[in-house]
Amino acid sequence: MPAYAWKGKNRMGEVQEGVLVSDSRDAAAITLKRNGIEVNTIRVMASDAKKSFGKVPAKALAIFTRQFSVMIDAGLPLVQCLEILGAQQDHKGFQRIIEAVRDDVEKGSTLQAALAKHPKAFNDLYVNMVGAGESGGILDIILQRLSTYIEKAVKLTAKVKGAMTYPVAVITIAITVVVVIMVKVIPVFSAMYDGMGAKLPFPTLVCMALSNGLINYSWLIIISIVLVVVGLRQYYRTPQGHLQIDAVFLKLPILGDVLRKVAVARFCRTLGTLISSGVPILEGMDITARTAGNMVVQNAILKSKDAVEQGRNISGPLAETKVFPPMVVQMVGVGEATGALDAMLAKVADFYEDEVDNAVANLTSLMEPVMIAMLGGIIGFIVVAMYMPIFNLANVFGKD
Repeated sequence: MPAYAWKGKNRMGEVQEGVLVSDSRDAAAITLKRNGIEVNTIRVMASDAKKSFGKVPAKALAIFTRQFSVMIDAGLPLVQCLEILGAQQDHKGFQRIIEAVRDDVEKGSTLQAALAKHPKAFNDLYVNMVGAGESGGILDIILQRLSTYIEKAVKLTAKVKGAMTYPVAVITIAITVVVVIMVKVIPVFSAMYDGMGAKLPFPTLVCMALSNGLINYSWLIIISIVLVVVGLRQYYRTPQGHLQIDAVFLKLPILGDVLRKVAVARFCRTLGTLISSGVPILEGMDITARTAGNMVVQNAILKSKDAVEQGRNISGPLAETKVFPPMVVQMVGVGEATGALDAMLAKVADFYEDEVDNAVANLTSLMEPVMIAMLGGIIGFIVVAMYMPIFNLANVFGKD
């Protein structure tokens, strides 16, 4: 039997972790719950996940899930579906994963347990929804919902990345141009002005000092940048650093608003999909928190989950976190009152995905003139600073 590494809290609220041998991930979770452990994370141990061949592109996963649902709906046996899908898969790593899942199912494993052995390819949301589909006899419907969810998630991620492409490209070009001017052009002017022996204007001295610093201490600058990047990455891996950096991102002007809308759309889409697929609300909130993509949002969902465990509704605790907009809280409250929470969450997700479209368009249109103005201002300052001594000389000769 596989071994599962788990982490959670006991009845006293103390954080504990350990390893448990069990038939499946769900069986391990049930055993831990019986022992009074509130599980936060549970994953198959690396030694038992040797068949996991790395991450799978979201687009490939969406196509696989869509095709899988069509085959199941057509009445094909599970093993035959996996065999066909594995044979036609272009991504070699994903192909080996599908073949490993097929072998496990062929040996009598449930599809949920077989998928759980490959956490880098199939996350908790995927595995739990498949488990709900298997137990409810609606695997084809669940797979259709999963493929729709993944496709929407891919589009949402692509929109945010697309919004970042333009400013990153402009900043990269600006830095490259400035470095070339500082290293290649300004030294020529510096040598010429040194030979003249004239007193230079302050802006010219600043540009020459920056040029000399960049040339003489480039190694130190590169090492400093690398150390800062590595340090931030390491700090981000700590719980406190992760929380603080995510909080800073949400507070950024313009970009923070986009990221918040992305997080809200992802929360609503994920939780709505899980609830509509028959996953219990508490388990659904736990999975949604782990897939939130932002530690601030994750903590807000987990706090709401704790309140729901105590018998409260969802909308009240969500409002208390002050992370989710009032409109989302009100719509969730209406969904709870009418018994259509999954449908209401889907509508809110659609609305906020449209909001992300508009926010990304506004961000791009706003950043374009700002970036051009910044690039023009920097280069213009350098050009004027380096030609100022020549202009002064021309004025002097003109007076003579």
